[in-house]
Amino acid sequence: MAQGGTAQRRRLRGRVAVAAAVLCLAAACATTQQATAPTPGPGRARPGIAWTGCEGLDAKFQCARVPVPLDWSEPDGPHLELAVIRHLASRPQERIGSMFMNPGGPGQSGVELVRGGGDDFDAWGGGRFDVVGWDPRGTGGSSPVECFPSEADETTFWQGVTIPSTAAESAAYQARAVELARRCGEVSGKLLSHISTADTARDLDALRELVGDKQLTYVGLSYGSMIGQTYLNLFPGRTRAMMLDGIVDAVEYTTSAETRTVDNVSSADEVFAQFVKLCQEAAAGRCALAGHGEPVTQRVETLFAMARRAPIPAPHADPPGTLSYGDLQMSTFNPLRLPLTWPQFAKDLDAAAAGDASALLTSARQMQSPAGFASATTSAAISCVDGPARSPVSQWPQEIARFTEAGKLWGTVLGWWLWAPCAADWPADDADRYAGPWNAPTENPVLLIGARYDAGTPYRNAQTTEKRLGNAVLLTLNGYGHPSYQVPSKCIDQARERYLVDLVAPPKGAVCQPDQQPFG
Repeated sequence: MAQGGTAQRRRLRGRVAVAAAVLCLAAACATTQQATAPTPGPGRARPGIAWTGCEGLDAKFQCARVPVPLDWSEPDGPHLELAVIRHLASRPQERIGSMFMNPGGPGQSGVELVRGGGDDFDAWGGGRFDVVGWDPRGTGGSSPVECFPSEADETTFWQGVTIPSTAAESAAYQARAVELARRCGEVSGKLLSHISTADTARDLDALRELVGDKQLTYVGLSYGSMIGQTYLNLFPGRTRAMMLDGIVDAVEYTTSAETRTVDNVSSADEVFAQFVKLCQEAAAGRCALAGHGEPVTQRVETLFAMARRAPIPAPHADPPGTLSYGDLQMSTFNPLRLPLTWPQFAKDLDAAAAGDASALLTSARQMQSPAGFASATTSAAISCVDGPARSPVSQWPQEIARFTEAGKLWGTVLGWWLWAPCAADWPADDADRYAGPWNAPTENPVLLIGARYDAGTPYRNAQTTEKRLGNAVLLTLNGYGHPSYQVPSKCIDQARERYLVDLVAPPKGAVCQPDQQPFG
Protein backbone atom coordinates (compact mmCIF):
# COMPACT_ATOMS: atom_id res chain seq x y z
CA MET A 1 0.00 0.00 0.00
CA ALA A 2 1.39 3.38 -0.96
CA GLN A 3 0.93 4.99 2.39
CA GLY A 4 3.34 7.55 3.71
CA GLY A 5 2.02 9.02 6.92
CA THR A 6 3.25 12.19 8.58
CA ALA A 7 6.96 11.49 8.18
CA GLN A 8 6.60 10.92 4.46
CA ARG A 9 4.62 14.12 3.94
CA ARG A 10 7.11 16.13 5.96
CA ARG A 11 10.02 14.92 3.85
CA LEU A 12 8.20 15.38 0.57
CA ARG A 13 6.80 18.82 1.40
CA GLY A 14 10.31 20.19 1.80
CA ARG A 15 11.42 18.73 -1.47
CA VAL A 16 8.81 18.78 -4.15
CA ALA A 17 6.90 21.73 -2.90
CA VAL A 18 7.63 25.01 -4.45
CA ALA A 19 10.50 26.59 -6.11
CA ALA A 20 8.45 28.45 -8.58
CA ALA A 21 5.55 26.16 -8.32
CA VAL A 22 4.48 24.98 -11.66
CA LEU A 23 5.47 28.33 -12.71
CA CYS A 24 3.76 27.99 -15.99
CA LEU A 25 4.57 30.52 -18.62
CA ALA A 26 3.26 30.56 -22.19
CA ALA A 27 3.34 31.71 -25.81
CA ALA A 28 1.52 32.19 -29.04
CA CYS A 29 0.07 28.81 -29.97
CA ALA A 30 2.31 27.39 -32.62
CA THR A 31 2.50 24.11 -34.47
CA THR A 32 -0.36 21.65 -34.36
CA GLN A 33 1.62 18.89 -36.01
CA GLN A 34 2.61 15.60 -34.41
CA ALA A 35 6.34 15.33 -33.87
CA THR A 36 8.58 12.53 -32.74
CA ALA A 37 12.17 12.14 -31.70
CA PRO A 38 14.43 10.39 -34.18
CA THR A 39 14.31 6.63 -33.69
CA PRO A 40 17.68 4.90 -33.51
CA GLY A 41 18.36 3.26 -36.84
CA PRO A 42 20.51 0.25 -37.70
CA GLY A 43 23.87 1.71 -36.76
CA ARG A 44 22.43 3.62 -33.86
CA ALA A 45 21.54 0.94 -31.33
CA ARG A 46 21.34 2.40 -27.85
CA PRO A 47 23.36 0.77 -25.09
CA GLY A 48 21.80 0.63 -21.66
CA ILE A 49 22.51 3.18 -18.97
CA ALA A 50 25.86 2.71 -17.21
CA TRP A 51 24.66 2.92 -13.60
CA THR A 52 27.14 3.44 -10.77
CA GLY A 53 26.86 4.00 -7.04
CA CYS A 54 25.68 7.40 -5.81
CA GLU A 55 28.03 9.30 -3.52
CA GLY A 56 26.71 9.33 0.04
CA LEU A 57 23.83 6.93 -0.66
CA ASP A 58 23.40 3.21 -0.06
CA ALA A 59 23.29 0.50 -2.69
CA LYS A 60 19.57 0.82 -3.44
CA PHE A 61 20.38 4.09 -5.22
CA GLN A 62 22.25 4.23 -8.53
CA CYS A 63 23.39 7.25 -10.53
CA ALA A 64 24.40 7.91 -14.12
CA ARG A 65 25.23 10.52 -16.74
CA VAL A 66 23.34 10.01 -19.99
CA PRO A 67 24.30 11.82 -23.22
CA VAL A 68 21.52 13.16 -25.43
CA PRO A 69 21.61 15.40 -28.51
CA LEU A 70 21.46 19.12 -27.86
CA ASP A 71 19.14 19.29 -30.88
CA TRP A 72 17.08 16.15 -31.45
CA SER A 73 16.81 17.00 -35.14
CA GLU A 74 20.61 16.64 -35.33
CA PRO A 75 21.35 13.40 -33.44
CA ASP A 76 24.99 13.41 -34.54
CA GLY A 77 25.54 17.01 -33.50
CA PRO A 78 26.60 18.41 -30.12
CA HIS A 79 25.43 16.52 -27.04
CA LEU A 80 24.74 17.35 -23.44
CA GLU A 81 24.52 15.01 -20.45
CA LEU A 82 21.53 14.37 -18.23
CA ALA A 83 22.00 13.66 -14.53
CA VAL A 84 19.91 10.58 -13.68
CA ILE A 85 19.22 8.61 -10.49
CA ARG A 86 17.19 5.55 -9.63
CA HIS A 87 15.96 3.92 -6.46
CA LEU A 88 15.82 0.17 -7.05
CA ALA A 89 12.49 -1.56 -6.54
CA SER A 90 12.16 -2.89 -2.99
CA ARG A 91 10.32 -5.97 -4.34
CA PRO A 92 12.62 -6.84 -7.27
CA GLN A 93 11.15 -10.30 -7.73
CA GLU A 94 7.83 -8.61 -8.62
CA ARG A 95 9.32 -5.71 -10.55
CA ILE A 96 7.10 -4.27 -13.29
CA GLY A 97 9.56 -1.77 -14.77
CA SER A 98 10.72 1.80 -14.15
CA MET A 99 8.59 4.66 -12.88
CA PHE A 100 9.90 8.03 -14.06
CA MET A 101 9.18 11.13 -11.96
CA ASN A 102 9.45 14.89 -12.39
CA PRO A 103 8.79 17.31 -9.49
CA GLY A 104 7.84 20.45 -11.38
CA GLY A 105 9.11 23.99 -11.47
CA PRO A 106 9.91 24.05 -14.33
CA GLY A 107 13.46 23.60 -13.19
CA GLN A 108 13.29 21.52 -10.03
CA SER A 109 15.67 18.60 -9.66
CA GLY A 110 14.36 15.11 -10.25
CA VAL A 111 17.64 13.75 -8.93
CA GLU A 112 17.16 15.51 -5.60
CA LEU A 113 13.52 14.41 -5.54
CA VAL A 114 14.45 10.73 -5.71
CA ARG A 115 17.57 11.15 -3.57
CA GLY A 116 15.50 12.58 -0.74
CA GLY A 117 12.21 10.70 -1.15
CA GLY A 118 13.05 7.45 -2.94
CA ASP A 119 11.69 5.19 -0.21
CA ASP A 120 8.39 7.08 -0.16
CA PHE A 121 7.97 7.00 -3.94
CA ASP A 122 8.92 3.33 -3.99
CA ALA A 123 5.84 2.82 -1.79
CA TRP A 124 3.66 4.72 -4.27
CA GLY A 125 4.29 1.89 -6.73
CA GLY A 126 4.06 -0.89 -4.13
CA GLY A 127 7.81 -1.48 -4.30
CA ARG A 128 7.48 -2.84 -7.82
CA PHE A 129 9.22 -0.13 -9.84
CA ASP A 130 12.69 1.29 -10.07
CA VAL A 131 11.95 4.94 -9.31
CA VAL A 132 13.86 7.09 -11.81
CA GLY A 133 14.42 10.82 -11.53
CA TRP A 134 16.41 13.09 -13.79
CA ASP A 135 17.35 16.74 -13.98
CA PRO A 136 15.71 18.05 -17.16
CA ARG A 137 18.05 19.70 -19.63
CA GLY A 138 18.93 23.25 -18.59
CA THR A 139 18.51 22.48 -14.88
CA GLY A 140 20.45 21.09 -11.92
CA GLY A 141 23.15 18.68 -13.05
CA SER A 142 22.03 18.64 -16.71
CA SER A 143 23.77 21.61 -18.37
CA PRO A 144 21.96 24.20 -16.24
CA VAL A 145 21.01 27.59 -17.63
CA GLU A 146 23.59 30.14 -16.54
CA CYS A 147 23.23 33.91 -16.75
CA PHE A 148 26.37 35.06 -14.94
CA PRO A 149 30.05 34.18 -15.36
CA SER A 150 30.46 33.69 -11.60
CA GLU A 151 28.49 33.33 -8.40
CA ALA A 152 29.90 36.64 -7.23
CA ASP A 153 28.50 38.40 -10.31
CA GLU A 154 25.10 36.80 -9.73
CA THR A 155 25.05 37.87 -6.07
CA THR A 156 25.97 41.42 -7.01
CA PHE A 157 23.26 41.56 -9.68
CA TRP A 158 20.50 40.49 -7.29
CA GLN A 159 21.79 42.19 -4.16
CA GLY A 160 18.93 43.98 -2.41
CA VAL A 161 16.41 43.34 -5.21
CA THR A 162 12.80 42.70 -4.18
CA ILE A 163 9.52 42.30 -6.03
CA PRO A 164 8.32 45.85 -6.84
CA SER A 165 5.46 47.41 -4.94
CA THR A 166 5.79 50.99 -6.25
CA ALA A 167 5.98 52.58 -9.70
CA ALA A 168 9.62 53.58 -9.19
CA GLU A 169 10.59 50.07 -8.13
CA SER A 170 8.71 48.68 -11.12
CA ALA A 171 10.58 50.89 -13.59
CA ALA A 172 13.88 49.76 -12.07
CA TYR A 173 12.85 46.12 -12.25
CA GLN A 174 11.91 46.53 -15.91
CA ALA A 175 15.47 47.61 -16.69
CA ARG A 176 16.84 44.72 -14.62
CA ALA A 177 14.70 42.21 -16.53
CA VAL A 178 16.09 43.48 -19.83
CA GLU A 179 19.64 43.22 -18.51
CA LEU A 180 18.97 39.71 -17.16
CA ALA A 181 17.73 38.49 -20.54
CA ARG A 182 20.81 39.93 -22.24
CA ARG A 183 23.16 38.24 -19.76
CA CYS A 184 21.40 34.88 -20.06
CA GLY A 185 21.82 35.01 -23.82
CA GLU A 186 25.52 35.87 -23.56
CA VAL A 187 26.36 33.12 -21.07
CA SER A 188 24.07 30.24 -22.11
CA GLY A 189 23.91 30.89 -25.85
CA LYS A 190 22.43 28.10 -28.00
CA LEU A 191 21.36 26.05 -24.99
CA LEU A 192 18.44 28.43 -24.42
CA SER A 193 16.86 27.38 -27.72
CA HIS A 194 16.93 23.68 -26.83
CA ILE A 195 15.32 23.43 -23.39
CA SER A 196 11.63 23.39 -24.26
CA THR A 197 9.29 20.89 -22.65
CA ALA A 198 9.19 19.05 -25.98
CA ASP A 199 12.97 18.64 -25.85
CA THR A 200 12.61 17.21 -22.35
CA ALA A 201 9.84 14.86 -23.49
CA ARG A 202 12.18 13.56 -26.21
CA ASP A 203 14.86 13.02 -23.56
CA LEU A 204 12.32 11.12 -21.46
CA ASP A 205 11.51 8.82 -24.36
CA ALA A 206 15.20 8.12 -24.84
CA LEU A 207 15.55 7.29 -21.14
CA ARG A 208 12.54 4.98 -21.34
CA GLU A 209 14.20 3.13 -24.17
CA LEU A 210 17.53 2.97 -22.37
CA VAL A 211 16.07 1.35 -19.24
CA GLY A 212 14.44 -1.29 -21.46
CA ASP A 213 10.75 -0.40 -20.98
CA LYS A 214 8.53 -0.84 -24.02
CA GLN A 215 6.07 1.66 -22.59
CA LEU A 216 6.43 4.53 -20.14
CA THR A 217 5.20 4.64 -16.56
CA TYR A 218 5.38 8.26 -15.43
CA VAL A 219 4.44 10.43 -12.45
CA GLY A 220 4.37 14.17 -13.13
CA LEU A 221 3.94 16.64 -10.31
CA SER A 222 2.93 20.24 -10.96
CA TYR A 223 4.81 21.39 -14.10
CA GLY A 224 5.78 17.73 -14.41
CA SER A 225 2.21 17.29 -15.62
CA MET A 226 3.12 19.47 -18.61
CA ILE A 227 5.97 17.11 -19.48
CA GLY A 228 3.50 14.24 -19.27
CA GLN A 229 0.89 15.84 -21.51
CA THR A 230 3.57 16.73 -24.05
CA TYR A 231 4.95 13.19 -24.03
CA LEU A 232 1.50 11.65 -24.53
CA ASN A 233 0.95 13.66 -27.66
CA LEU A 234 4.46 13.50 -29.11
CA PHE A 235 4.68 9.74 -28.62
CA PRO A 236 1.18 8.26 -28.87
CA GLY A 237 1.02 4.59 -27.96
CA ARG A 238 4.16 4.59 -25.85
CA THR A 239 2.53 5.11 -22.42
CA ARG A 240 1.65 2.30 -20.01
CA ALA A 241 0.50 4.48 -17.13
CA MET A 242 0.67 8.19 -16.38
CA MET A 243 -0.33 9.88 -13.14
CA LEU A 244 -0.37 13.67 -13.06
CA ASP A 245 -0.90 15.60 -9.80
CA GLY A 246 -1.32 19.38 -9.72
CA ILE A 247 -2.33 19.88 -13.33
CA VAL A 248 -1.05 22.51 -15.74
CA ASP A 249 -3.48 23.66 -18.44
CA ALA A 250 -1.44 22.90 -21.56
CA VAL A 251 -3.26 25.42 -23.76
CA GLU A 252 -2.94 28.30 -21.27
CA TYR A 253 0.71 27.40 -20.72
CA THR A 254 1.72 27.39 -24.37
CA THR A 255 -0.50 30.17 -25.76
CA SER A 256 1.57 33.04 -24.33
CA ALA A 257 3.47 34.17 -21.27
CA GLU A 258 0.51 36.41 -20.52
CA THR A 259 -2.12 33.64 -20.55
CA ARG A 260 0.22 31.42 -18.56
CA THR A 261 0.69 34.05 -15.87
CA VAL A 262 -3.03 34.77 -15.60
CA ASP A 263 -3.63 31.07 -15.05
CA ASN A 264 -0.77 30.80 -12.52
CA VAL A 265 -2.06 33.56 -10.28
CA SER A 266 -5.78 32.89 -10.52
CA SER A 267 -6.39 30.46 -7.64
CA ALA A 268 -4.26 31.89 -4.82
CA ASP A 269 -6.91 34.40 -3.73
CA GLU A 270 -9.50 31.65 -3.31
CA VAL A 271 -7.09 29.48 -1.32
CA PHE A 272 -6.13 32.43 0.89
CA ALA A 273 -9.84 33.04 1.51
CA GLN A 274 -10.13 29.40 2.58
CA PHE A 275 -7.17 29.86 4.93
CA VAL A 276 -8.92 32.84 6.55
CA LYS A 277 -12.25 30.98 6.73
CA LEU A 278 -10.75 27.88 8.35
CA CYS A 279 -8.81 30.05 10.78
CA GLN A 280 -12.01 31.79 11.86
CA GLU A 281 -13.73 28.41 12.32
CA ALA A 282 -10.82 26.75 14.15
CA ALA A 283 -11.19 25.64 17.74
CA ALA A 284 -9.96 28.12 20.34
CA GLY A 285 -6.19 28.48 20.31
CA ARG A 286 -5.62 26.68 17.00
CA CYS A 287 -5.24 29.79 14.83
CA ALA A 288 -3.29 32.77 16.15
CA LEU A 289 -5.16 35.27 13.96
CA ALA A 290 -8.43 34.50 15.73
CA GLY A 291 -9.58 35.69 19.14
CA HIS A 292 -8.59 39.37 18.90
CA GLY A 293 -12.10 40.76 19.19
CA GLU A 294 -12.43 41.19 15.43
CA PRO A 295 -13.05 38.81 12.51
CA VAL A 296 -9.95 37.18 11.06
CA THR A 297 -10.84 38.75 7.72
CA GLN A 298 -10.63 42.22 9.25
CA ARG A 299 -7.31 41.51 10.95
CA VAL A 300 -5.80 40.27 7.70
CA GLU A 301 -7.16 43.20 5.68
CA THR A 302 -5.73 45.61 8.24
CA LEU A 303 -2.31 43.94 7.94
CA PHE A 304 -2.26 44.29 4.15
CA ALA A 305 -3.42 47.90 4.40
CA MET A 306 -0.60 48.61 6.87
CA ALA A 307 1.99 47.18 4.48
CA ARG A 308 0.61 49.21 1.57
CA ARG A 309 0.92 52.42 3.58
CA ALA A 310 4.42 51.83 4.91
CA PRO A 311 6.89 48.99 5.48
CA ILE A 312 6.36 47.03 8.72
CA PRO A 313 9.32 46.69 11.12
CA ALA A 314 11.07 43.31 11.25
CA PRO A 315 13.46 43.82 14.18
CA HIS A 316 14.28 40.14 14.72
CA ALA A 317 15.08 39.25 11.13
CA ASP A 318 18.75 38.58 10.35
CA PRO A 319 19.66 41.28 9.60
CA PRO A 320 16.80 43.44 10.91
CA GLY A 321 14.78 45.22 8.28
CA THR A 322 11.27 46.12 7.17
CA LEU A 323 8.57 44.20 5.32
CA SER A 324 7.27 45.89 2.16
CA TYR A 325 3.93 45.14 0.53
CA GLY A 326 5.74 43.11 -2.14
CA ASP A 327 7.55 41.16 0.58
CA LEU A 328 4.21 40.42 2.26
CA GLN A 329 2.79 39.06 -0.99
CA MET A 330 5.90 36.96 -1.54
CA SER A 331 5.75 35.54 1.98
CA THR A 332 2.43 33.86 1.16
CA PHE A 333 3.87 31.95 -1.79
CA ASN A 334 5.01 28.75 -0.09
CA PRO A 335 2.53 28.51 2.81
CA LEU A 336 -0.55 28.57 0.58
CA ARG A 337 0.72 25.40 -1.11
CA LEU A 338 1.47 23.66 2.18
CA PRO A 339 -1.73 23.52 4.26
CA LEU A 340 -0.18 21.76 7.24
CA THR A 341 2.02 24.84 7.75
CA TRP A 342 -1.03 27.12 8.09
CA PRO A 343 -0.96 27.27 11.92
CA GLN A 344 2.61 28.64 11.80
CA PHE A 345 1.73 30.92 8.89
CA ALA A 346 -1.13 32.33 10.96
CA LYS A 347 1.27 33.00 13.84
CA ASP A 348 3.62 34.84 11.50
CA LEU A 349 0.81 36.96 10.04
CA ASP A 350 -0.51 37.70 13.52
CA ALA A 351 2.92 38.85 14.69
CA ALA A 352 3.14 41.17 11.69
CA ALA A 353 -0.33 42.55 12.42
CA ALA A 354 0.97 43.32 15.92
CA GLY A 355 3.94 45.20 14.45
CA ASP A 356 6.71 42.56 14.15
CA ALA A 357 7.07 41.16 10.64
CA SER A 358 10.39 39.40 11.27
CA ALA A 359 9.21 35.89 10.37
CA LEU A 360 7.48 37.01 7.18
CA LEU A 361 10.50 39.01 6.06
CA THR A 362 12.75 35.99 6.64
CA SER A 363 10.46 33.91 4.43
CA ALA A 364 10.32 36.58 1.72
CA ARG A 365 14.10 36.96 1.74
CA GLN A 366 14.56 33.26 1.06
CA MET A 367 12.43 33.58 -2.05
CA GLN A 368 14.17 36.80 -3.14
CA SER A 369 17.72 35.61 -2.52
CA PRO A 370 20.12 35.10 -5.46
CA ALA A 371 19.26 31.39 -5.30
CA GLY A 372 15.55 32.19 -5.38
CA PHE A 373 15.93 34.49 -8.36
CA ALA A 374 18.11 31.87 -10.09
CA SER A 375 15.34 29.30 -9.65
CA ALA A 376 12.81 31.73 -11.11
CA THR A 377 15.14 32.49 -14.03
CA THR A 378 15.45 28.79 -14.85
CA SER A 379 11.66 28.49 -14.79
CA ALA A 380 11.37 31.49 -17.06
CA ALA A 381 14.03 30.19 -19.45
CA ILE A 382 12.07 26.99 -20.08
CA SER A 383 8.66 28.63 -20.14
CA CYS A 384 9.71 31.52 -22.37
CA VAL A 385 10.49 29.11 -25.22
CA ASP A 386 7.38 27.02 -24.52
CA GLY A 387 5.14 30.08 -24.73
CA PRO A 388 6.77 33.44 -25.56
CA ALA A 389 5.45 36.80 -24.43
CA ARG A 390 3.24 38.80 -26.77
CA SER A 391 3.76 42.16 -25.04
CA PRO A 392 7.10 43.91 -24.44
CA VAL A 393 8.15 44.46 -20.86
CA SER A 394 7.70 48.20 -21.39
CA GLN A 395 3.96 47.52 -21.21
CA TRP A 396 4.26 46.38 -17.60
CA PRO A 397 1.66 48.85 -16.25
CA GLN A 398 -1.07 47.27 -18.37
CA GLU A 399 0.12 43.69 -17.98
CA ILE A 400 0.79 43.82 -14.22
CA ALA A 401 -2.67 45.35 -13.80
CA ARG A 402 -4.12 42.49 -15.84
CA PHE A 403 -2.31 39.91 -13.73
CA THR A 404 -3.40 41.60 -10.52
CA GLU A 405 -6.99 41.61 -11.68
CA ALA A 406 -6.73 37.84 -12.22
CA GLY A 407 -5.02 37.31 -8.87
CA LYS A 408 -4.67 40.10 -6.34
CA LEU A 409 -2.27 38.22 -4.11
CA TRP A 410 0.24 36.92 -6.67
CA GLY A 411 -0.38 38.95 -9.82
CA THR A 412 2.49 41.34 -9.17
CA VAL A 413 4.80 38.65 -7.80
CA LEU A 414 4.58 36.22 -10.71
CA GLY A 415 4.20 38.98 -13.26
CA TRP A 416 7.59 40.39 -12.41
CA TRP A 417 9.21 37.10 -11.49
CA LEU A 418 8.21 35.03 -14.50
CA TRP A 419 6.52 37.11 -17.18
CA ALA A 420 9.03 39.98 -17.21
CA PRO A 421 12.06 37.97 -18.45
CA CYS A 422 9.98 36.53 -21.32
CA ALA A 423 8.76 40.01 -22.25
CA ALA A 424 12.25 41.56 -22.03
CA ASP A 425 13.35 40.47 -25.50
CA TRP A 426 14.21 36.95 -24.32
CA PRO A 427 17.18 35.86 -26.46
CA ALA A 428 15.86 32.47 -27.62
CA ASP A 429 13.06 30.60 -29.27
CA ASP A 430 12.67 26.90 -29.98
CA ALA A 431 11.49 25.71 -33.35
CA ASP A 432 10.89 22.26 -31.82
CA ARG A 433 8.52 23.39 -29.09
CA TYR A 434 5.14 21.69 -28.96
CA ALA A 435 1.82 23.52 -28.64
CA GLY A 436 -0.81 20.89 -29.41
CA PRO A 437 -3.04 19.14 -30.14
CA TRP A 438 -3.46 17.63 -26.66
CA ASN A 439 -5.98 14.86 -27.21
CA ALA A 440 -3.98 11.76 -28.15
CA PRO A 441 -5.80 8.72 -26.73
CA THR A 442 -4.10 6.15 -24.51
CA GLU A 443 -4.96 2.48 -24.05
CA ASN A 444 -5.16 2.95 -20.28
CA PRO A 445 -6.65 6.14 -18.85
CA VAL A 446 -4.36 8.86 -17.58
CA LEU A 447 -4.94 9.42 -13.85
CA LEU A 448 -5.27 13.09 -12.94
CA ILE A 449 -5.25 14.13 -9.29
CA GLY A 450 -6.22 17.60 -8.14
CA ALA A 451 -6.96 19.23 -4.81
CA ARG A 452 -10.14 21.29 -4.80
CA TYR A 453 -8.18 24.25 -3.37
CA ASP A 454 -4.78 24.32 -5.06
CA ALA A 455 -2.91 27.64 -5.03
CA GLY A 456 -0.29 26.51 -7.55
CA THR A 457 -2.45 25.03 -10.32
CA PRO A 458 -6.17 25.92 -10.29
CA TYR A 459 -8.55 23.00 -9.86
CA ARG A 460 -10.31 23.96 -13.07
CA ASN A 461 -7.08 23.02 -14.92
CA ALA A 462 -7.60 19.42 -13.86
CA GLN A 463 -11.24 19.52 -14.94
CA THR A 464 -10.35 21.00 -18.33
CA THR A 465 -7.51 18.55 -18.88
CA GLU A 466 -9.74 15.57 -18.12
CA LYS A 467 -12.05 16.68 -20.94
CA ARG A 468 -9.22 17.56 -23.33
CA LEU A 469 -7.09 14.42 -23.12
CA GLY A 470 -8.13 11.46 -25.21
CA ASN A 471 -8.61 9.17 -22.18
CA ALA A 472 -8.34 10.53 -18.63
CA VAL A 473 -9.96 10.24 -15.21
CA LEU A 474 -9.86 12.96 -12.56
CA LEU A 475 -9.61 11.99 -8.88
CA THR A 476 -10.43 14.97 -6.66
CA LEU A 477 -9.03 15.57 -3.20
CA ASN A 478 -11.72 17.49 -1.35
CA GLY A 479 -9.15 19.64 0.39
CA TYR A 480 -6.05 21.74 0.00
CA GLY A 481 -2.47 21.52 -1.22
CA HIS A 482 -0.13 21.61 -4.19
CA PRO A 483 0.32 18.86 -5.20
CA SER A 484 -2.40 16.88 -3.44
CA TYR A 485 -0.13 14.77 -1.21
CA GLN A 486 0.76 17.80 0.90
CA VAL A 487 -2.11 16.62 3.12
CA PRO A 488 -2.36 12.86 3.87
CA SER A 489 -5.22 10.86 2.39
CA LYS A 490 -5.29 7.05 2.57
CA CYS A 491 -7.97 7.17 -0.09
CA ILE A 492 -5.57 8.89 -2.51
CA ASP A 493 -2.73 6.55 -1.50
CA GLN A 494 -4.78 3.46 -2.28
CA ALA A 495 -6.06 4.81 -5.59
CA ARG A 496 -2.54 5.82 -6.63
CA GLU A 497 -1.03 2.38 -6.00
CA ARG A 498 -3.92 0.51 -7.57
CA TYR A 499 -3.52 2.59 -10.70
CA LEU A 500 0.25 2.42 -11.03
CA VAL A 501 0.49 -1.30 -10.27
CA ASP A 502 -2.76 -2.79 -11.59
CA LEU A 503 -3.74 -0.11 -14.13
CA VAL A 504 -7.13 0.29 -12.49
CA ALA A 505 -8.29 3.90 -12.44
CA PRO A 506 -10.96 5.19 -10.05
CA PRO A 507 -14.43 5.80 -11.49
CA LYS A 508 -15.28 9.10 -13.12
CA GLY A 509 -16.16 11.74 -10.56
CA ALA A 510 -14.35 9.99 -7.68
CA VAL A 511 -13.62 12.17 -4.65
CA CYS A 512 -11.26 11.45 -1.75
CA GLN A 513 -11.29 13.12 1.66
CA PRO A 514 -8.11 14.25 3.44
CA ASP A 515 -7.15 12.49 6.68
CA GLN A 516 -6.09 15.76 8.29
CA GLN A 517 -7.33 19.35 8.22
CA PRO A 518 -5.00 22.38 8.17
CA PHE A 519 -5.95 23.57 11.66
CA GLY A 520 -6.52 20.12 13.12
